[in-house]
Amino acid sequence: MELNLCDLQGFVARGYSGRSFPVASFLLARIHDAASGREFLGRILAEITTGQLWNGKKPGSTLNAGFTYAGLAQLGLPEPTLQSFPVEFVQGMKSRGKILGDTGADDPANWETIWQQDGNVHMWIGIYAESKAALEDRCRKISAAMLETRGATVLQTQEAGALVIGGEVSTKEHFGYSDGFGNPDIQGLCRKPTPGQGKLTDHGKWVPLATGEYLIGYPDEACELPVSPIPYLLASNGTYMVYRKLHENVATFRKFLKERGGQYGGGEKKLAAKLVGRWLDGTPLELSPDTENIDIVKDDARNTNFTYGKDSDGARCPLGSHIRRTNPRDAFGFSGQLVNRRRIMRRGLPYGTYVPDDQPVRDDGEHGIIFMALCASLFRQFEFIQQQWVQHGNDAHLGNDKDPLLGNQCDQDRFVIPGDTTPKNPPFVCPHLPDFVNLLGGEYFFLPSITALRMIAEGGVDPR
Repeated sequence: MELNLCDLQGFVARGYSGRSFPVASFLLARIHDAASGREFLGRILAEITTGQLWNGKKPGSTLNAGFTYAGLAQLGLPEPTLQSFPVEFVQGMKSRGKILGDTGADDPANWETIWQQDGNVHMWIGIYAESKAALEDRCRKISAAMLETRGATVLQTQEAGALVIGGEVSTKEHFGYSDGFGNPDIQGLCRKPTPGQGKLTDHGKWVPLATGEYLIGYPDEACELPVSPIPYLLASNGTYMVYRKLHENVATFRKFLKERGGQYGGGEKKLAAKLVGRWLDGTPLELSPDTENIDIVKDDARNTNFTYGKDSDGARCPLGSHIRRTNPRDAFGFSGQLVNRRRIMRRGLPYGTYVPDDQPVRDDGEHGIIFMALCASLFRQFEFIQQQWVQHGNDAHLGNDKDPLLGNQCDQDRFVIPGDTTPKNPPFVCPHLPDFVNLLGGEYFFLPSITALRMIAEGGVDPR
């Protein structure tokens, strides 16, 4: 099956790599009223980057857009259409806080001001660019269109981009891990399938996931159509986006590694690897449990090509490590079929300036990740992962132990390293895990197709 890439937003079809587009701005805007909002959308519609292949003619910047439920209502979508959206999207992330484990320090009461008021943010405008000059130029054009149409106001400009380390654009985030591995292969998207990124067949081969696990309007892994709004043209080729601003407590993380790493027989670097399931350079523990291996990292045929079925006790990669919890692969049996329904496409970017390991750093510094994830079902995919696998450990036989990196620890949880009888891989328990990450705000957005964007701009959404 081939998808109409010209009808997909480019951010959905391929995402934008940090090496091609190292800087980005996410404009979080409020729409003034339906008429002027639609005029503004119509003004920028021709500039929206599609999924069409560039064939070597890469643009200097990209532009994509999404809307909250409140934003779609403000744009004047008919009431029957609004009521047809899934309940979790209608309610929004703030109202789903207890379901997601956003309590304590992560409670919405502690979020940034922009997210405090229900329905305050209406629109996400994502701009990626190859240079700061190209980014600023695109942002100026968007601001001019807002002023001329009086259609929207930017409430916050969130800067983000690949970290620059040692003068070079890097794939690392502030804790020092190489990021960006393991997005799922999806049927119909034009990219070469990568071993370990799709789903396992009964014969042990990797194939792409059903399109409906990612895009609305197509059959999913259960051969069903995901719940979608009406009319069909509004939903088709669209998807939902999770937007969460995650602050990283870098000082706490480095202190923890130094103190606990000194107690752990494997040392500081191995402790860091056990927490995540990958060494800092990206080498997966399951393939190389005792040392980093840059040859594996650089080999796309190997760096995600592994399973956990033969490591049921977690001796190589702990049951509670971050990447094993968020994508258990075949760890639950059935060739991973249970996990296939929970996959998400990550599109995150760091924000803030990287502080080298040998320099002092503070928890209140500007360090974090803008976590963005795309999926066809917020409830079945993102919310399930966040609730059951990040904030609870029962599926991994870990009781209430949380994800060591993303879990809302409240200094009460632990991380268990099973280990084995060899000196290089001793068992170890880390008690009283601190919060390494705090949530500063976020929301759910609907990213329509190009056809749907045009329908919205023209006021042509008719649920009948």
